[in-house]
Amino acid sequence: MSEVKVFRVVGKIMKPNYMTEFRKEIRALKPEEAVERVFMEIGSKHRAKRVQIKVFKVEEISAEEITDPAVKKLTMGEK
Repeated sequence: MSEVKVFRVVGKIMKPNYMTEFRKEIRALKPEEAVERVFMEIGSKHRAKRVQIKVFKVEEISAEEITDPAVKKLTMGEK
């Protein structure tokens, strides 16, 4: 059984009338799964196509570095 890790994905949304940078923390088994999850979430929330989402960096982070409260709660098992 594999262990779930936390990845920080950094990138940019480049739509014709909307450009912004993003940083998301995602729980996944592999970095490829984290990138796929980011494409799904940002695509649905911002109506961005995959070619409009550029991923610059994917890094595994420790539990102490997590800033997203929902991800931290799931990872640390807090109530």
